[in-house]
Amino acid sequence: MSLFFLILTSGHFLTIDSMSEIEVLPGRVGNLTPEQQHALDEFKELIKAEGIYTPERHDDHLLLRFLRARKFHIGHTHKMFVDCENWRKELGVDQLRETFIFEEEEAVLSCYPRYYHNVDKKGRPIYIEHIGVIDIKTLFKVTDEDRMTKQHVLSYEKLITDRMPACSKRAGHHIEQCCTILDLKGVSLRQFANAFGFIKRTSAIAQNYYPEMMGKMYVINAPMMFTSVWGMVKPLLDEVTVKKIVILGSNYKATLLEDIDAENLPAAIGGTCDCAESGGCQTGEPGPWKDPRYMNVVEKTA
Repeated sequence: MSLFFLILTSGHFLTIDSMSEIEVLPGRVGNLTPEQQHALDEFKELIKAEGIYTPERHDDHLLLRFLRARKFHIGHTHKMFVDCENWRKELGVDQLRETFIFEEEEAVLSCYPRYYHNVDKKGRPIYIEHIGVIDIKTLFKVTDEDRMTKQHVLSYEKLITDRMPACSKRAGHHIEQCCTILDLKGVSLRQFANAFGFIKRTSAIAQNYYPEMMGKMYVINAPMMFTSVWGMVKPLLDEVTVKKIVILGSNYKATLLEDIDAENLPAAIGGTCDCAESGGCQTGEPGPWKDPRYMNVVEKTA
């Protein structure tokens, strides 16, 4: 979900309960051109024939995320999908939820704060990283890269199986993307250099194996040097990605509140929530995924 890896490297409507209209973006279920629908059908038949299609996990929403990531090119999408399935087998992703226990979570959060915190006004889960306070040296004294990678992957899996379905139920329509906030307050060139390798590797996991899950990204407290770099790199990125990223300095609060209700935003970054009853926003991680009304009840569209 990190921006740093990105730097380097006609609307239809869905009626919900006849009460509201939700815009379905192009290339999604409910808003496909005839060519896109044909590509989806062809791609699904291809992976079925190869025996790598799992209906419970590979619904149309997921297949379309891979297709959009490769601009609906069947060959390129197929390679990306197969690479992902092979990676999942090698890492044992499907077994992680049952076998992996991250005992050092509290110690890790103290030197690398990142967490989910409620939803934005579109119903998307909000993911927050405080990049400026990452302490890589301490981080790898309390854990190692292999365990951090597994925990990172498990977080994505939980996002797909728990958080997104709960958000979808609450919103009344399918949610498959996040609103990300990267806080650069206190970041330095030396600190960034120390953390860059790890951030790049984890970001590659997102790009290669969990594509098209970033809906919006706010980079707040961006120092001048970062803003300058962004100005040079921005023309090199595709227009869709650029529209998702907003670079802000220290006067970011009003912009965040345009898309996020104050009560859903931690007080530390301009909101009113402190999760006092849960020991703080970072450990509380409030959201629909904590509400029994919205958990484990969303049916996927096959």
